[in-house]
Amino acid sequence: MLMRILATGLVAGVLAGGAVAGLQYVTTTPLILKAETYEKAEVPAPDAAKAAHSHDAATPAHSHDAEAAEWAPQDGLERTAFTTLATVSAAIGFAFILLAAILASGVTPTARTGLIWAAAAFAATGLAPALGLPPELPGSGAADLIDRQIWWTGTVAATALGLWLIARVSTVPAVAIGIALIVAPHILGAPHPHELKSEVPAEIAGHFTASSLVVHAVLWALVGTIAGYLWQRADSRATAS
Repeated sequence: MLMRILATGLVAGVLAGGAVAGLQYVTTTPLILKAETYEKAEVPAPDAAKAAHSHDAATPAHSHDAEAAEWAPQDGLERTAFTTLATVSAAIGFAFILLAAILASGVTPTARTGLIWAAAAFAATGLAPALGLPPELPGSGAADLIDRQIWWTGTVAATALGLWLIARVSTVPAVAIGIALIVAPHILGAPHPHELKSEVPAEIAGHFTASSLVVHAVLWALVGTIAGYLWQRADSRATAS
């Protein structure tokens, strides 16, 4: 069973991730590149005197700092390749999680059940967190990273558990607890900076948020449908033989 989950998840993740990587290339990636131009434009260039002083005072320590600068892939083919790799890797992980959750619940994976569970997964990992912390472009103001990660993780866990109680247990107390779990993170509120500011125009930021959520939804939908279809097809072949 484990090998079957791994094989199905790997194939579904590669197919879905490859397709979504192409979608990202024409939707979210151009917006990120555009936002980076605004972010870089806000960095003040040093004046000639400071530049000369920096050059004259150069030491091995300065060289070490330059070498220790944060690495990033070059724009173009290298950046596209790393983005594609990250997307495919995420899709494979999504497929493993989805198949494990479906099988643990006692449901047989099919294209239909895969899509239904994928919709719930998107609600938990995409829609719910985006209500408090929408996808952000480079140059956007944000609260402390650890605080955001804690809130995001708690929101995903609470929403997933709430949906499970509502859909799988379905008793009145379970539904009430499920709704309370889904609502609780938003009552507590997501962490935000004291001063909201961004170098990126609001139109671009809004476009990016919407595009990111659509891409996220498509990724889950493709992963769930393909993984469920592959599992269903394997069952049909086993039955026929």
